[in-house]
Amino acid sequence: METLQINILDPKAKKLLEDLADLNLIEIKPAEIPVLDAYSRIKSKFENAPISEEEIFNEVEDVRRNRYGASKV
Repeated sequence: METLQINILDPKAKKLLEDLADLNLIEIKPAEIPVLDAYSRIKSKFENAPISEEEIFNEVEDVRRNRYGASKV
């Protein structure tokens, strides 16, 4: 068995692949994203927007307030 990654450019090509799958000639599975790649993509979104210590403390206080109620914070 050989595994390939195929980028579909035309919806007609997808229909052809689905037809081949119906004939049990190929198997179509969703692409798996390696954890490291997913982490890198998420990290890159936030690298340009650093968060201050004050913003972190405010966020933690908000979460605690919502979780435990205003009287315990």
